[in-house]
Amino acid sequence: MKIVESRVSSGGRAIFDLDEILARPLYAHLAHNSDQGLRESPVWFHWDGEAIWIIGGTSFPANLERDPRCALGIVDWDLVTGLSHHVGMRGKAEVLPFDGAMVKTIFRRYFGPDEADWDSRFDDATTGEEAGVRMVRFSPETVVIRDQSYKPTRWARQERLRSGEHDQSTR
Repeated sequence: MKIVESRVSSGGRAIFDLDEILARPLYAHLAHNSDQGLRESPVWFHWDGEAIWIIGGTSFPANLERDPRCALGIVDWDLVTGLSHHVGMRGKAEVLPFDGAMVKTIFRRYFGPDEADWDSRFDDATTGEEAGVRMVRFSPETVVIRDQSYKPTRWARQERLRSGEHDQSTR
């Protein structure tokens, strides 16, 4: 994996840590080719230090088997604080058999450690082998890391108050 760009767009702060942002429970957006053209799939993920693991959906694993070239974008953004962290990756994906342990690792990031408290709509994904669920292992070849944070506007701070959101925990 080669970091081809790592920069802060303004200000004298240091760039954020890549492993730290990849540890946050954020959505990644997987861009890939399909028979009908380009596709984008929002996904939950796990970074193992070398690759991004994704629970395969109904169509994108087949698309990745045909053409493993893809890109992944991750953004952490906050209107009120002006935080804007971006990671862009290009590389190749490998479609692998279902891995229940990895699925649970991914779910813990987004649902917490108590499996009894997880939304029951996802029960079939933890036993997904029978349902044909597969795993995707994305290996980044190039990475762009950008801190595009900015000074928030008064409107943005007031908008958060009007909407009833007073801190990050209610986001």
